[in-house]
This record gives sequence, C-alpha cells and structure tokens, in this order.
Amino acid sequence: MKSLNVHFLPELVDEGQLTNKVVVVIDVLRATTTIAHALAAGATCVIPCLEVDEARDRRSRLGNEAVLGGERGGNRIEGFDFGNSPTEYTTATVGGKTLVFTTTNGTRAMKTAEKASRVLLAAFVNLCAVCDHLAAEEAIEIVCAGTNRQITREDVLLAGAIAEQLSRTGQQPTLNDQATIAIESWTRFTRELAENKVPLHESLRNSFGARNLIEIGLERDIEIAAQLDKLEVVPELDLARWRITLVK
Repeated sequence: MKSLNVHFLPELVDEGQLTNKVVVVIDVLRATTTIAHALAAGATCVIPCLEVDEARDRRSRLGNEAVLGGERGGNRIEGFDFGNSPTEYTTATVGGKTLVFTTTNGTRAMKTAEKASRVLLAAFVNLCAVCDHLAAEEAIEIVCAGTNRQITREDVLLAGAIAEQLSRTGQQPTLNDQATIAIESWTRFTRELAENKVPLHESLRNSFGARNLIEIGLERDIEIAAQLDKLEVVPELDLARWRITLVK
C-alpha cells in the first residue's frame, strides 16, 4: 500500500480528494454497524437516503418488497418500520427485503464519497473482513461520519484500527496526520485494554455519540457496536445504482 488517509469528518475532506479513490466510510454509532447487521441478516440491499421525505418516496415506489429504517436525533422516525438499532434487523424482519435507510450522520458521509471509485462500509463488527478485502489496494481514504458535525472517539478508534492493520501488510504507506493520530489512539487503547482489561464498549461510553445514545435509553447499542469481528461481511455502496450490497 502506498498511501492511507483518514478524515475525521466529511467536512475535512478537500474537494476532489476522494475522486476515483477507494473509500471506507465509518459510522460506528450506528449506521455502518446497523447496515452490516441488516445485510448479514439477509436484506437484499440497503438504499441510503439523505432526507426523510426521499426515503418515504423510495419506499412507496418499491412497494411491499421494501421496509423503512432510520433515525433523527437517535430515535426512530415517525411512520418508519425500524430505527437505527442493530438488534431490530434480523432475518425475520428484513430477510429478503430492500431496506430504505436514512440516518443523521452516516448517509451524509456516504454522499461525500459519491465520486469515488469504490465505497466500502466498516464497523468494529466487520473490522477484519473489511481489512482483508482492502489488503491489495494501493491507496485508501477513510471517512469518519462523526456526530452532528463533531469528531467522535468511536470513529477515530476504528479508523486507527483499520489503518494499523493495513499498515502491517507489505510496504509502509504514507499517512496523513489524521491517520497517524488515529493509529496512535488505537494503539493506546489496545495497550490500556491489555493493562486494565477495560472492554471496548466501556471505553466508548464517554464518547459524544455514545452519550447521546445513553440519554435516549439505547445503551445496549454501544455494546453491540463494540463486538469485534462478529460479522464476516463487507458492505459496498454501488455508486451507479446507489445501493449497498455485500461483496462477500
């Protein structure tokens, strides 16, 4: 690998920086975690929408083959079938269905990468699967969604975990400063884990995104999002059709 850049927020991506690049989008709490769960549960695809009205319109045109999922302010949107909790997406609820999905932060991060050559979605639950798939790429851009346009610890840690794993394969890539900071954050966390046995979900509890979830009674989602390598799936956003399916 020749280069690996991390962007802590979509707003920190320079115009044209992602054009024709391989991009990894991260929204640990919770969009990329939930999308991975939905696809692993048998959803045929996920259609990400920026706006609530857009999602409702897409759902109405697709008919009974589709379900609506998403949130605003962390809560399920009125009239939607599901919110943004990974536990809602099971084989019984979304198996064989198209999921039309809109979230506050994750969808916006995907939109930032609309001119990329490829866009993959990563979470802690599919960390190694994504890294294995990316191992042969020469240049990667990682975009963190953040929360309400603020940098979040969980996204930075995952970006660091991905960057650290990929930096161990073959040639040492050139890193931007945000990639270096992310790797240092992840390395520090793994050292603290070894010394103090503090699990990942406990470390994430004080992040901005996690505090929001705790306030609205969705603390369980933090634990689920922190389950390392629970899923062997690699979601990819088809940029031509604007829908997310599984690479593997």
